[in-house]
Amino acid sequence: MAEYLSPGVYVEEFESGSKPLEGVSTSTAGFIGLAQRGPVEGLPQLVTSPADFQRQFGGYLSESAFGSYRYLAYSVDQFFANGGSRCFVMRVAPSDAKAASNEGRGAEALSIVAKNPGAWGSLVKVVVTPASKAKTQIYEANGTRYRVKSTNGFYAGDVVTFTSGGDTQWNRIVSVQDGVIELAEELDGDVVDAALLPTKLLATSEFDLIVAFGDEVEQFDKVSLNPEAPSYVDKVAARSNLVQVQSLIVSEGAVAPFEAVTGVAEGKLEFVLGGGSDGTVGSIAASDFMGEDRGPGRRTGIQAFIDNDVVSIMAVPGVTDANVQLALVAHCENLGSRFAVLDIPREKTKVADVLTHRDLFDSSYAALYNPWLSVFDPLDKRNIFVPPSGTIAGIYSRSDTSRGVQKAPANEVLRGVVGLDVQYNKGEQDILNPKGVNLIRSFPGQGIRVWGARTVSSNPLWKYINVRRLFIFLEESIKTGTNWVVFEPNNEQLWARVQRTIDAFLTRVWRDGALMGTSAAEGFYIDIGRSTMTQDDIDNGRLICVIGVAPVKPAEFVIFRITQKTGSE
Repeated sequence: MAEYLSPGVYVEEFESGSKPLEGVSTSTAGFIGLAQRGPVEGLPQLVTSPADFQRQFGGYLSESAFGSYRYLAYSVDQFFANGGSRCFVMRVAPSDAKAASNEGRGAEALSIVAKNPGAWGSLVKVVVTPASKAKTQIYEANGTRYRVKSTNGFYAGDVVTFTSGGDTQWNRIVSVQDGVIELAEELDGDVVDAALLPTKLLATSEFDLIVAFGDEVEQFDKVSLNPEAPSYVDKVAARSNLVQVQSLIVSEGAVAPFEAVTGVAEGKLEFVLGGGSDGTVGSIAASDFMGEDRGPGRRTGIQAFIDNDVVSIMAVPGVTDANVQLALVAHCENLGSRFAVLDIPREKTKVADVLTHRDLFDSSYAALYNPWLSVFDPLDKRNIFVPPSGTIAGIYSRSDTSRGVQKAPANEVLRGVVGLDVQYNKGEQDILNPKGVNLIRSFPGQGIRVWGARTVSSNPLWKYINVRRLFIFLEESIKTGTNWVVFEPNNEQLWARVQRTIDAFLTRVWRDGALMGTSAAEGFYIDIGRSTMTQDDIDNGRLICVIGVAPVKPAEFVIFRITQKTGSE
């Protein structure tokens, strides 16, 4: 409570009304798969366009090298072509993939390793040239201690050169303090030079490091092997997106860093990293996609998305291993904030085979789509068949943006798709649709469309995709928008504010057409207070709010009943 100690006018602000509650995004996708380059552990990387994906993860993978595991790049392309605006990508690499390094090229003093595994690292070019970041003249000599014009840029441990005419002396700094530099050994001859244009100079010795991959060039100027200096190569190069650099030696003598790295006193060292490998298909296992939980910031595969709170649509394009798909579904169910889009193996085209794969799942947090889609392959310059999950994720995003999450993502045209791997007819869909398999079909004059909107749940309450995704939207929006309630006094005033906040949000959702009823009261109800909480709940810090909503269901079966009317009737 505020204190009033002296006479005066006090103006205070207080909150009395409801806090606005904003709906969360439901159109951000998450993809896991093999790529040419990119991190294989840590946080998934944000991608906002196909060009952005290529900058971070490289281009398309060849069918001969990676077979059915190569579809990540194509699926991301299809996601953006069909209306997606942003996604997060986590790269998976075969266990025998290797990162390129500078082994045999100055590796005794400086280790340079590609940032992540892959043959791409063998195209990284490194250039090392000598440099100096600071120089000064000596005003006074006293044994190994020298008063200089400026000590800026000089640090204990730096290797320095003293030049006088054509002579050069090498030395090492012991300490720098109050305009005085102490060297490891005394310099020979007359070193004092107080002239306006000095000819005798004390200078630091460093090197420039340039790393290039294609059009991407990183330049680290005047780096050293001195751990005490701000220009220490390990610190400066830590921001590189291409390589990891580590100094392996700290010379005790007066050896120039450039010479320690290259083995020569002058010139420049130029080389390309080697030994990078993409690995082999045979070494890829389901566990690579399922990932490992190595702790925050070090998770891999599907587990890496535990650290991401933005993604609401998940897919592992083209990977139809039951272990991977069940792990993805479990991930979505455990978090409760995202929905899995699953592919059916391409070879399973017969109705019986499709149903065999479908029977592996029972979840309202996943949907199955079939068949595979024919799209243009920029790598082979021909049409190929790709899994539908990337395209469907784009349609989810497009439908959410244009119509809202309450609209079933079906009866939507697939962009960039020129054909289907299998043409299913109505009779076959009559068998697959009730089982929760969503078919993609081609209709004369209407293009290729998604013709199903069911989850793989056996619970009839959750058989429609839009119902489950609407509840994900409502739950995440309310959870995020009411975080301010935690630790507030649990009394009638708080209950009233919470009710007003949620009521305003659900009223807006009802007006957008996501809830049933001709009035807001028919679309939802909110119950909070003594009817939902006991004194024991209040004593144990629990605030319980019961919310009921009536979601809209898709008009899956449109029926017109027509009869004959005679003139006498």
